[in-house]
Amino acid sequence: MAPPRWLPLESNPEVMTKFVSCLGMKSSWQFGDVYGLEPELLSLVPRPVCALLLLFPVTEKYEAFKQEEEEKLKAQGQEISPDAYFMKQTIGNACGTIGLIHAVANNQAHLEFEPDSSLKKFIEQTSKMTPEEKAVFLEKDETIRVTHESSAQEGQTEAPSLDEKVNLHFVAFVNIGGQLYELDGRKPFPIIHKKTSEDTFLEDAVDVCKIFMARDPQEVHFTIIALSKNSD
Repeated sequence: MAPPRWLPLESNPEVMTKFVSCLGMKSSWQFGDVYGLEPELLSLVPRPVCALLLLFPVTEKYEAFKQEEEEKLKAQGQEISPDAYFMKQTIGNACGTIGLIHAVANNQAHLEFEPDSSLKKFIEQTSKMTPEEKAVFLEKDETIRVTHESSAQEGQTEAPSLDEKVNLHFVAFVNIGGQLYELDGRKPFPIIHKKTSEDTFLEDAVDVCKIFMARDPQEVHFTIIALSKNSD
């Protein structure tokens, strides 16, 4: 049986904020664009930032790097925190939603939820599951699927058809216990990049984004979105 496919979610902070809001996350934290990587543009991003989402093109160079990275980390091992919430991606085009779940699930200490939040309920029900079990559970979660579909059709650009091959992919960066984690449902495990802190998280995560960009210098399809505390 072919794996399920969803419509891709646009890299649009308003769409993402509405998406998590529909699933019961309060608006005390919101998604916003990071307009550039220079210090003066990063200074425009509201602080604190608890997660960063990177949308990037999946190229041959990236796939070759991903394979190398996986083999290297399997050989040398990583000490993954038991607090890290990580899930695999089995649904086509669901990387935006999985990125949002990774961003939210690893920041529950900061974020606030409505009492009946279906997102909070999903995270709580799946927290002790393996990454593969979480993926299967998402396939069966109608509330998240329906919210994803309506959000995917809400963006400014016309949503592509279900069968259209999308070669852009979302990953999430979060701070777990003072370490900068990359969470990508296409990878077998989380990637620990370096030490970080609440104060330096944005700059630290952006440094890793720059490496993604340097790997494919001819590509222009990179978008960075921050989950920041709402200053309103």
